Amino acid sequence: MFDIMGMMGKVKEAQAKIKETQAQLVHLTASGESGAGLVKVTVNGDRKVVKIDMDESLLSPKDKEMLSDLIVAATNIAMESIEGQIKEEMKKATEGMMPNIPGMDLGSMFG
Repeated sequence: MFDIMGMMGKVKEAQAKIKETQAQLVHLTASGESGAGLVKVTVNGDRKVVKIDMDESLLSPKDKEMLSDLIVAATNIAMESIEGQIKEEMKKATEGMMPNIPGMDLGSMFG
């Protein structure tokens, strides 16, 4: 017979673990580079840009458009990287807590 109370307990336990994990995501960082390393952007697990480094050779008015493009590219690379880390952390947080239901990825539901 299906144990609804047991399942509800597991859901509450999973919710608490997910909330705890989400609070820790801010400590994750990922970086993305573009222009062969001329621009480097670092983001955190809260999906915020925390640092931008750029080579001084790009700091001239004639390179403004290229610099903008390099910053966007590096930011997008960093965001893709942090998304993978976030998904992995959320997967760890929910691992073994809920039954394995095909097609239901709890880690991605809360990321």
